[in-house]
Amino acid sequence: MPLLNKIGTAASRSSPTPPGLRRLRVILTLFFALDGFIFAGWVVRIPAIKDQTGASASDLGLALLGVSVGAVITMTLTGRLCRRFGAHPVTVACGVLLSLSVALPPLTHSAPALGAVLLIFGAAYGGINVAFNSAAVDLVAALRRPIMPSFHAAFSLGGMAGAGLGGLIAGSLSPTRHLLGLTVIGLLVTGVAGRALLRIEPPAPADSSQEREGGPAPARGPAPDTRTRRLVLVFGLIALCTAFGEGALADWGALHLEQDLAAHPGIAAAGYSCFAFAMTLGRLGGTTLLERLGQTPILVAGGATAAVGMLLGALAPTVWLALLGFAVTGLGLANIFPVAIERAGALAGPGGVATASTLGYGGMLLGPPAIGFMADWFTLPTALTSVAVLAGVAAVIGYTTRP
Repeated sequence: MPLLNKIGTAASRSSPTPPGLRRLRVILTLFFALDGFIFAGWVVRIPAIKDQTGASASDLGLALLGVSVGAVITMTLTGRLCRRFGAHPVTVACGVLLSLSVALPPLTHSAPALGAVLLIFGAAYGGINVAFNSAAVDLVAALRRPIMPSFHAAFSLGGMAGAGLGGLIAGSLSPTRHLLGLTVIGLLVTGVAGRALLRIEPPAPADSSQEREGGPAPARGPAPDTRTRRLVLVFGLIALCTAFGEGALADWGALHLEQDLAAHPGIAAAGYSCFAFAMTLGRLGGTTLLERLGQTPILVAGGATAAVGMLLGALAPTVWLALLGFAVTGLGLANIFPVAIERAGALAGPGGVATASTLGYGGMLLGPPAIGFMADWFTLPTALTSVAVLAGVAAVIGYTTRP
């Protein structure tokens, strides 16, 4: 298995980026950031909505399963939609649905009703992630630089901003008004950025040019062979192991700090913000790290670092040590997921992105309900140590699949 594409980097640096590709990168970055902003705005209000519905930990876990089911079902279909209609129109359509659906959870007053509306939210979330990751993979191939971490840095930055805003207004604004505000912001951003995105022609598949440069050609034509499908599944499994932790911290991190360590609601909401900030920093430097170190060291060191950080975050006796653990976990996980998604897309096109995203985001979305059940069976801190276990598994897989 080759290291992440390093060839062509010097050429791409020496020649200016075409204006159309530069605009496309900016617009896709906005959609990644919007996705993180809306998702984080929802997760920091989960404790309040839990109280509103009167749900137990296991009831909340079942309701959160609605996000997982909706996302996974949509992800299996979005790759086909992208091949038929293009990743750009699908991204815009899912952006509208995501913005509208985030306003629905605070309107519910029971766990079953919450689960039902989260099906819609999950469908939009899953669809937009496959769509804009597919568009980003095409752009990475056209630029011949490993810039995928920069897009996911925008997602993390959006998540940090969404969590930070949620923490600031948690005590003064109801979840209904807060999430309705996110709807308005989401529709405005999607309207402006989406109109520009639809005007830009997607980069043409660069199979022949990439072969001349020595880089991997994305599989857009013939069906992938058995070995390629297995590699896509391997990258999807790595994404699953690490995304499990991101979903767990997003949905349960604030509750752990507030319930187990008696943190103020505002500080508890800052837990995910610390995680997202550290992940953003790691991803901002991700392209440089990948160009210098390659894929395997990033996967192995990142998984090991995240495992250590999550053990500290879950078992620390004080709030500040737990926040430090969350930050270390974010640094460790930062570049593993984007590497896995980009490689799957380079191997098998939108279908590869869909497969790896289904596994990866499935881990992100199935993690919260799994943590809920484990929290009922054991304790929430014990349940959160499963994040460390899976991060370690990702490191082992990354090492065993080295060149």
